[in-house]
Amino acid sequence: MKPWLKKVLILAVFLLLVGVGIIWYIFNEKFTDTNKRDAAFTVEATNFIKEFQQNDSLANIKYAEKIITIKGIVAEVEAMDSLVNIKMIDTVTDAYIIFAFQQEQMVKAKMLKEGDKISIKGSCSGGTYSEILETEAINFKRCVIN
Repeated sequence: MKPWLKKVLILAVFLLLVGVGIIWYIFNEKFTDTNKRDAAFTVEATNFIKEFQQNDSLANIKYAEKIITIKGIVAEVEAMDSLVNIKMIDTVTDAYIIFAFQQEQMVKAKMLKEGDKISIKGSCSGGTYSEILETEAINFKRCVIN
C-alpha cells in the first residue's frame, strides 16, 4: 500500500470517529431544568410583544434561545391529551406568545384558567410574522410557572 494512501485512510477514519462523537453528543444533550436557570430578561407580555412587532429581527437577536420571564394574563389554555399550551395575546393586534411546558409542569399548567395573572419562565424560540394570519407569533419552549 502506498504511504500517502495509508495516511489518507487514517485521516478519514479519524474524521469519521470525530463526526460520530459530535453527533452522539448533540443527540444526547440534556437541557438544564428551566427552574434552575436564571432569566436573562424579565418583561411584561404586552411590552415584549410590542418589541417584536416593531422589529422582530432585532428582537430575535436579543431574545432567541435565552431564558426569559414573561409576566402577563392567560388569554387561552390549549389542553391536549398529555400537553398544554398557554397563550398571552395582545387584544389590539392579535399578536401572541405561546408557551410549551416541561413535562413536570403539565399538571400546574392544566390548572390555569383564562384571566389568570401569571409569570412564566422559558426558553424563547423567537418570533415570526405570519403573512397569512397577519400577526406576530412568539414561541417559548421548556417553560415553567414561577
